[in-house]
Amino acid sequence: MRKALLIACAMMPATALASDIKAKMPDTAFSGKIKPDILGLSLEDDAAKAKGAIEAHFKDRQGVKPAIGQQTFGATRASYTPSLTFDQPATAKDGGETIAMMFSSPASANRAFLISRTLTFAAAAQPLKSDLLKQVMDKYGEPTLVGSQNVYYFYRGGKVVSVKQKYKPDTALDALDKPLNAKAAVALNNAKGQGSCVAAVKHVGALDKTLKGLLAEAKDANCDAALTITLAPGGSPERTGKAEFMMVDFKRITSAAAIDDDAAKSGPSAAPSGSAPKL
Repeated sequence: MRKALLIACAMMPATALASDIKAKMPDTAFSGKIKPDILGLSLEDDAAKAKGAIEAHFKDRQGVKPAIGQQTFGATRASYTPSLTFDQPATAKDGGETIAMMFSSPASANRAFLISRTLTFAAAAQPLKSDLLKQVMDKYGEPTLVGSQNVYYFYRGGKVVSVKQKYKPDTALDALDKPLNAKAAVALNNAKGQGSCVAAVKHVGALDKTLKGLLAEAKDANCDAALTITLAPGGSPERTGKAEFMMVDFKRITSAAAIDDDAAKSGPSAAPSGSAPKL
C-alpha cells in the first residue's frame, strides 16, 4: 500500500500539486482590441494551453526537439512549466523553425510573458521581404518604428505608441534596411531621457529570460510591452533569410513578479528545527 501511494504521488499532475496555491491573475499590457498573437499564441495563454497549440503546429513534422521545463514554486511542492521550446532544425534543403515561450509561476496563473518564433528559410524558398512586411502590417497594423532590419511595435496604455513616423508597406520596406531614425527612437524615452524601448527589446535578447532576469529591464522600460520583427537578408537583397518574431509583456513581468514574491513570502514556513529534550 505504501509503495502504491508513493507511485500515485509521483504520478500526480502538476495542476494537482498546484491546487493549494490560490492563483492571482497578473496585469497585462494587452486588453480590449489590442491582443496581438504570434502564430495564434498570445500572452493570455497559460502553459497547458500553449503546449497543446504548439504540439498541434508541429505534429506532422519529423526532427522536432521539444524542451519542456519543469520547476517547483518556492517552498511548496507545486510543480509547473516555466518554459516551452520546440525546435525544428534547419537542413540544407529545408528551413527550420523554433518557438519558445516563458511563463510565470502558478501563483500568478502560469501565464505567458514572452513569446518568440524564429523561421530560417531554405536557400531555394526565401520569401520576398516586401511580402513578409505586408503580412506583418496586415496582421499588426502600422508599426511604431522601422529600421536596421527591425519592425517595432511598442504598446502603452492599451495602444500602439506613435512617434509620428507614418508607414505604409512601401515606405516601411524603404526604411527597413536604413539606420533607425535616431530622433524617433529618442522620442520613446521618458521625460528624463531614460527607459528606451528600443534598448529594452535588445537587452531582452541577451538577458536570462525569466521573471527575475527581465524584471529590472521591465521596470525601466518606458513602454508596457513590445513586439519586434527582425527580417534578416537572404541570398539577394530583396529576399529574407531569417525572420524573428518576439513579443514581451513588461507590465505582466512586473505584476507577476510581485504576485510571486508575495506568495513565496506567505507560503509554508520552514519546518521546526528543535530537538527532543534529554529525559
